[in-house]
Amino acid sequence: MVVRLLACTPDPEDVVAAAAQLCYSSSSIEQILEKGRSKKEALLKKILSAGHFSVLEHASFSFGIEGISRACSHQLVRHRLASFSQQSQRYVTRADRFGVVVPDSIARRVELNKRFEAFIRDACALYEELRNAGIPAEDARFVLPNAVGTKLVVTMNARELHHFFRLRCCLRAQWEIRAVAKEMLRLAKEAAPLLFTSAGPACLEGPCPEGEMSCGRSDEIRREFSTL
Repeated sequence: MVVRLLACTPDPEDVVAAAAQLCYSSSSIEQILEKGRSKKEALLKKILSAGHFSVLEHASFSFGIEGISRACSHQLVRHRLASFSQQSQRYVTRADRFGVVVPDSIARRVELNKRFEAFIRDACALYEELRNAGIPAEDARFVLPNAVGTKLVVTMNARELHHFFRLRCCLRAQWEIRAVAKEMLRLAKEAAPLLFTSAGPACLEGPCPEGEMSCGRSDEIRREFSTL
């Protein structure tokens, strides 16, 4: 799995700080920009602690993600306030160009892993057989499993990223999308540390919201994200 921050709003913290300053000021835009910069850290801490997240929507971040499974990408695209561009199985038509993601739970079981690998080989062989027989790629791909790899570009604003991290950095999230979310958070913190200082699973800032479904490991999770 590879995650890269491709681009983000220039000076995202300045933009968000200026937007927050504007809400409470009669000054000109230029004056607001200067005030926002000078008071940026205190202002951003204040709006984040107050939950005034609407101003975070003015900063966007685009990530390139590759080497994940279709099972993972199907979870990603459920975040409807994001924009996605994903590798097409209609136009990238050779099975050997997709790659395969093998869960550790299967890889550790030698005999089961052998059966898994055989299944993947058979599925890819049937896919190629269908393609060679003239079946369109859009139909032949029906035999490809969720383990087949994919890549995509995803863009989210900072507010949606906070929501995404809250859900997908949780220990109860599926392992693959949790790994993607943690790396996205690490990169986002590098680009805009003040915007994402409190970002992460819900248990970082209070009790776990999962109730009886809680993993019961909040202290461990807080230590994990304190060094991210």
